[in-house]
Parts: sequence; C-alpha cells; structure tokens
Amino acid sequence: MDMLAPLAILEHLEARLAEAVAELPLTTTSGLQSVLLALPRAPAAAPQLAGRQFQFRHAQRGELHAGYGEAAAWQAAGPERLSSLSTALASPQWRRADPDATGFDAFAMLGFAAADAPAQLLAPGPGGAAAAPLPNALLWVPEIGLVCQDHAAALVFSTPLPAAPEQLLARWRHLLRDLVPALYEPSPGPRPTARLQRTGEEPDATGWRRLVRDALAQIAAGPVAKVVLSRRLMVRGPREFDVARLLDALGCLFPSCQTVSLRRNGHSFVAATPERLLGLRAGRLQVDAIAGTAGRGESLAADAGLRAGLLGCEKNLREHRFVIDAVRAALADCCESFRVPATPQVLALSNAQHLWSPIDARPRPGCDLFDLAARLHPTPATNGQPRAAAQAWLRDAEPFPRGWYTGAAGILHPNGDGELWVLLRCAQVRGAEAELFAGAGIVAGSDPDAEWGETEAKLAAMLSALRYA
Repeated sequence: MDMLAPLAILEHLEARLAEAVAELPLTTTSGLQSVLLALPRAPAAAPQLAGRQFQFRHAQRGELHAGYGEAAAWQAAGPERLSSLSTALASPQWRRADPDATGFDAFAMLGFAAADAPAQLLAPGPGGAAAAPLPNALLWVPEIGLVCQDHAAALVFSTPLPAAPEQLLARWRHLLRDLVPALYEPSPGPRPTARLQRTGEEPDATGWRRLVRDALAQIAAGPVAKVVLSRRLMVRGPREFDVARLLDALGCLFPSCQTVSLRRNGHSFVAATPERLLGLRAGRLQVDAIAGTAGRGESLAADAGLRAGLLGCEKNLREHRFVIDAVRAALADCCESFRVPATPQVLALSNAQHLWSPIDARPRPGCDLFDLAARLHPTPATNGQPRAAAQAWLRDAEPFPRGWYTGAAGILHPNGDGELWVLLRCAQVRGAEAELFAGAGIVAGSDPDAEWGETEAKLAAMLSALRYA
C-alpha cells in the first residue's frame, strides 16, 4: 500500500471484509453480529456524511468513536426508559469477530433527554420547531463504527441476524466506498469568522431575574435547597453552519471536554461538555462531581485569584457538596468501596473554572450501567436538590422543555462497560440557525445578575466555536 493512500486502504479493507464475511455465522436466526477490521492508518477526524450519524471525541485523551447508519436501534420513554433499553439490549445475543486482533470492541450509542417523559428537543417558538429530532431515550448500534485510540484505529461493521452474505457484503462495500476516502481528506481549513445575530432568547434578562427570585423564594420556604435554571439563546449566521468545522473548533477551544455530535432527522445536536455522568470499566465506577463556577482571569495573577476565590467560596463549596452527597445517596444501596477526595480540585477550562471531585466506587453484582445512570441522573449540578422536589418545581417554572440539554449520552460496549457524559454547552444546529443552552445553579445567596453572567460565559463557549463554523 504505497504511502497508505486512501485508494490502497480501501482496496485492502474490501479484500479483508470479503474474507471476514465468509467466516461469519450469518444464518443464525437472531441477534447482532459485528466484525472489526484494523485501519492501516488512523484518521485525524471522523467525517460528516449524509444520513444518521454520531460522534464522541476527546482531544486530550486522544479518543474517538463515530457511528454511521443504523444496524439496530431501540427507543424508550417514561420513568422506566433506561430499564426498557437494558432489557432490549440483553435480549439479542451480540456476537463479535476481531480477525485483525485490534483489541477494540463493538459499541452502541446510549443517550436520553433531561426529562423521562416524552419531550421535544425543540419547542414551538422563536428559532424552534415542533418535531423532535431525537427520541426521549435511544440505544443505537451503527452499521459502521469508527474507533480510534493511541494512534490505532478500526472499523466496526454490524448487522442484525439472519443476513444474506452476498447482500451484506455488497452493502458494506458500498458504505466503505463512501467512508474511507472521506476519512483521509485534508482538513478544509478555517473559515473567516462569522458575525452571529441573536434572534431570540428565553427567558430574557427580566424573565431570568423573576425566575431566580422565584427559585430563591422556594429555597427560603424549604422544599428545595438548590435548583438549576436554564436559558436558551437563538442565533443565526450568514451561512449554513458546518458541523465538521464546529466540532474541530470545539476540540481546539476545549481539548479537555468531550465533544458530542448526534444527527438524526436533519438536525445536529452538538455539545462540548466537561462533565462525565459515569464511567464503568472492569467493575469499577467513576463519577465526576462538578459544581461551583468561576471565570478565568486575563493574567496569571488574576486567574490564580479567581481560583483561590472559588476554592474558598462558601456558596460554591455548598453547591459542590450537594452534588457529592447526592451521588453517595443515589448509589448507596448498589455500590461499595466509595472513595471521595477530602477537598475538591479545580477543573480549568478555557472560559471557566469548576470545582471537581472524582468519585470512585465498586458496583454490586446485578447493577449495570443503565441502572447506575438512572440512579445518578439528573444530578444536582443540572437539576437541583432534593431531586424530586427540584424536578417538580422546574417542570412548572422553566419556560421551555430542555430536550436533550442536561440529558446524557455516550458509548456502551456489549460487555456492559461504557461511559456517559452530561450534555452541557449544547447547540441544536440546522442550516444557518442554532439554538444554544446554558444554565446556572441557584442556592441561598445567589444573585440574579451574577447568575445571568455565568450563563453568558457558558454560552460564549459555543458562540465562539459557531463563529468558525
């Protein structure tokens, strides 16, 4: 393969694919079959192709998962949505073949909206639409997956069973011919920065102050100790937004964040989130407790001062303790061997600093990722505390449905390991229009104008990236 050119890589993969398909037990009457093939050269990024696709990329960790098409998908809604998806995944056997000994595994995308009831991602109104691009909860096995880690990469082909070998090989070859050349196309390069027009917001500044005052009254009365209020901002650009460029910009601006892209039904939902809901691997659970925010300084001295202020701020420390206590309470009867740092660290992003405590625990037998996610979500960092009281109040008080903003999404493997991320710093993108989301935690002592400023700082993360898209 001269210089590992895309055409040579394609020819190599087509030959390997034909060999692999000939060995697969495709006449089995049910289940899923995946086959993994090594890529001779790892791509720099996952391309945006026509049709349904998803992407999870962490620039700092050098990890990438992307999926194209749909080999299988299950949808659910309501209080038992994650339990329903767990049952759906457990029913078909998922077989995997790894003839190239890549060491990777097949994977699915698991994601769900903020509320467990059926909800629209975009509500009718300025910049909105009546049809929800994403279902309430979704488990999605792509027809072709791409996985990259530590400069190694593989493609994962998946199909429901039974399957006709000749037809399956023809289809997979067709998909390969679309994907492989795009994997190795040179970066299109930056565009001139665009001027974005704000076309609407909900609530506006006056409505926000009223909403914060109402939340503080609830806190003073005692039903809740904290609620997290959200805003949405509608913007329009002078050109259609390029999602590939948007993801590149987010990766450059926020390399320590997980960038997420989900596209179905003509809409792209994009996020750059610092907060992992959970990670489950080889019987160990890791949860990020993130709450308490400060800005970044324009000098090293100013930045250090803001960091010291964050670590010593009673209001932010109290907000952070709510999250730690809620994680322990949610997992108390299904996990053991908890390890929680004595004091929080500071997670520094390019536009904000957050208090962060990584929590480690061991789930008891029978407690899977779906169960753990249902127990942990929504967290006090995105909903409030106590959970039920905060949810009930927000359901009536917030002026728009959140959809997948403050929901969660991530990668799940057939052996039950996986990782889910809280969907923060989000945008719903279609054409030249985008709808952005951000929120702020309200506790006793919160100031409406300061909390508005915090949401503006969070919105700036996506706004900055959209200017380059």
